Amino acid sequence: MSDTALDAKFEKLLDIIRGMQRVAVAFSAGVDSTFLLKAAVEALGPEHVVAVTGKSDSLAQAEFEQTIELAKSMGVEHVLLETHEFEDPNYLANPTNRCYFCKTDLFKHVNRFAAERGLNAVLTGVNFDDQSDWRPGIQAGREQNVRAPLAEAGLTKDEIRVLSRRMGLPTHDKPASPCLSSRIQYGEQITPEKLNQIDRSERFLRSLGFRECRVRHHNNLARIEVPADQIERLCSPEIRTQVDAALREFGYAYVTIDARGFRSGSMNEVIAFGKRQTI
Repeated sequence: MSDTALDAKFEKLLDIIRGMQRVAVAFSAGVDSTFLLKAAVEALGPEHVVAVTGKSDSLAQAEFEQTIELAKSMGVEHVLLETHEFEDPNYLANPTNRCYFCKTDLFKHVNRFAAERGLNAVLTGVNFDDQSDWRPGIQAGREQNVRAPLAEAGLTKDEIRVLSRRMGLPTHDKPASPCLSSRIQYGEQITPEKLNQIDRSERFLRSLGFRECRVRHHNNLARIEVPADQIERLCSPEIRTQVDAALREFGYAYVTIDARGFRSGSMNEVIAFGKRQTI
């Protein structure tokens, strides 16, 4: 896409946000929500924007810490809301539409907060590409009247990265970082203990230099995904021994490396889908 066309999309985004006047941004420190928060600040000024983060065991500790740092760097108020998805048996059962129950709980809390503070809209970082993936949270957002201005402006993930780089955002090249619950195979019960096990495992892998990685949780087996060009390093005797020992210490009985490499959303490969979702 040409710079002119991309600039036009960005202006459209700012116009959409300006029309809302005062907003709450559901903020997770990911590429999309960070860009959206920055755009909201540019459109409305920091005094009319509140970043809201759900405090949950499903948010990796490093991501939680970055939400605080990024919100502070933009000069916006940052509010942490306790979420209650772990009280919902539908969520804990981990069905294929697990995200629907999690996002419904989150957006109910954020909507309540926004109403109490006189904010006119709740914004989420769903982008145009997300409509082509399996994203039950999109339905939850629609039911809770949450706006997705990135998607409304037609902005794709790649375009958001380009614009984020222009704006000097440190997240412009950040790997995708969905919630920890997405690592657990569908149908297996979600527990805080399992999420902590996954978080510790992925933090250990990142400490070894594997910036983009996933530890997929299959009961007592950890299936590790790293980019294909890094598999050879991960399989080297020294690294493999360290990883095996650490993940066993964290509670896994078996540790395996996925020969297909890193694939965002690979747990969704068991789902048959293809219908484009509507924002």
